[in-house]
Amino acid sequence: MTLVTVRYLPAVAALLLLPLVPATAHAAPSGTYYVTGVRTGLNVAQSGGGLALHRPKGNEDHQQWRLSDGRFENTDSPGQCLTRQLTMGSCALGDTVHELRQFGDQWEFFSLGGESRWYLTPTQARTEPMPADPRLDQMTFLTAHNAYANGVDGGFAPPFVNLAKNQTRGIVQQLNDGVRGFMLDIHQTPDGAILCHNSCTLVSKPVALNVDLQKIVEFLRNNRSEIITVFLEDYVSADVLRAELRKVQGLNDVLYRAEGVPQNGWPTRSQLQAANKRLIIFTDHGKDGREDSGVLYQRDWTVENYWSMGSGLGNSDWSCYSRWDEKPLTATGAFQPLFVMNHFRDVPFTSTATTDNGKLGNRAQQFCQPAARKKPNFLAVDLYHLGNAALAVQQLNAYAYRP
Repeated sequence: MTLVTVRYLPAVAALLLLPLVPATAHAAPSGTYYVTGVRTGLNVAQSGGGLALHRPKGNEDHQQWRLSDGRFENTDSPGQCLTRQLTMGSCALGDTVHELRQFGDQWEFFSLGGESRWYLTPTQARTEPMPADPRLDQMTFLTAHNAYANGVDGGFAPPFVNLAKNQTRGIVQQLNDGVRGFMLDIHQTPDGAILCHNSCTLVSKPVALNVDLQKIVEFLRNNRSEIITVFLEDYVSADVLRAELRKVQGLNDVLYRAEGVPQNGWPTRSQLQAANKRLIIFTDHGKDGREDSGVLYQRDWTVENYWSMGSGLGNSDWSCYSRWDEKPLTATGAFQPLFVMNHFRDVPFTSTATTDNGKLGNRAQQFCQPAARKKPNFLAVDLYHLGNAALAVQQLNAYAYRP
């Protein structure tokens, strides 16, 4: 794996490196850790006789370190520890003992690739029982990638592309099957905000955004305990989006605007239910005033891993790193960002999706959770009904995660 170099915005760097009062220098508790850069979210990996910063990749790629008495021993090279010169040498050498200083949940011990502050994330997750009334950032929801591209509700692409369906069940059945997150692409046409992929040209039976949102609002009206999130890949103007949202009857009754979250953190399930604010809509469109309609700019409120695991066939890439260079998965601040975990390929194939979805829980817990230092809140998949993706959601909802 090649060395990854990324440039980060100063504002984000400042957020991540808030001044913290250091404790006295001492060795961190013994254990096996991923060593993750605070600024970049990249992991320290053994690379030949030295080190490099690599994209987090679970228990692959020589990224796990056994720490004891200030020595970092690579788990793939027993007896070999990290020296102060950032080479690998015998753990018996005094040069392999590092002085560690603690700054809150961050540590300082050596510099590599411009990083000097690190997270030590246990390879075996620390968990606790899920609260009876969990916060939104403690829950996990099954999410349909390109939920509109299902071939049931209408067209989403020219006829010769309609064969590549990301889902095969309509929105109503997705809701009834337990899908609680919906990824929707909207494009601007003379008819408004239309659901289609890349372009609406030549689309047969186009469906407008307000049609699917109305189905979701009706479901919430009839199921008072449920919480639903919509993610808009948004290519329309602010005025067109506002006009589309106004067409949805009862939308404002259930729309959650995240008021008070920066000060108080995410609300609990019961608080959302009591207020009847149980629909969250995120947009990836840059800020231009559309937020006054109640949609939330996604990069302000979430982190998200890179969307593709590879081509539709063959081996997949399970590395878990941010889709947005300026905001690593480990980002945090006044509140905990929600974690959107993408788990799908470039092209959806039934056989591949079945296999991938069957491994969803393993990737979530062993790869993406430690990479983000937070539990995935949305598991986004193609063909959600294959491979028992719902089981992975159930497994993550059985515990609360502690970094």
